Amino acid sequence: MNPIACTGHGLCADLLPELVGLDEWGYPMLDGAPVPGELMALARRAVRLCPTLALRLEPAAPGAGRRRPAAGSDWRVMP
Repeated sequence: MNPIACTGHGLCADLLPELVGLDEWGYPMLDGAPVPGELMALARRAVRLCPTLALRLEPAAPGAGRRRPAAGSDWRVMP
């Protein structure tokens, strides 16, 4: 997540509560853990629907490249 772009809408936590929590002010809290394959579609949706484009998916492992995140791959939603 880009903390400068984020305005605390909380939509990401609504769409992906398994990986995104909210702090006491309503801003997302992400731990950077890899996205499980069964949650990849939800993670892509949360990134795509972020009102301020503050979320992104990045490879969890160095050198994984910039290919489109696939189910079961080693990607994470970035804080």
